[in-house]
Amino acid sequence: MRASIKNYLEAAKRREEDGEKGFSLIELIIVVVILGILVAIAVPIFFNIQDTAAQNAVDAAAANGATAVAAKLANPDDTATVEAAAASGGTPGKITVTPVTGKNTEVSNVCVNATDGDGHAAVAGPGCTGVSATP
Repeated sequence: MRASIKNYLEAAKRREEDGEKGFSLIELIIVVVILGILVAIAVPIFFNIQDTAAQNAVDAAAANGATAVAAKLANPDDTATVEAAAASGGTPGKITVTPVTGKNTEVSNVCVNATDGDGHAAVAGPGCTGVSATP
């Protein structure tokens, strides 16, 4: 070990004396290894953040759909259907919001289900006690 360190130092000194500039192979390898470690840490964190954001979007769409259904039920003059009111909380082509069967007859039992097609699902509304989200 002592000999290899001594050889490395002598080679570095010779490079300086000869006016050679640049990095040695070992220095470049160390930089690549450090970058690899940073990427190995950052990539899973990035994907977890994306997954959390997708779930939060579905949660928000479900809450918006439940609010729209409750507003429809509270206003008897509203001509929209419960399904249309629930669907207004979603994002066309991305998040679908549908009323839960057997619910949504009055404001106190509103319950809607929201899904995004990627396995994220949520339910929202005061009538969702005991109802599980279905993707």
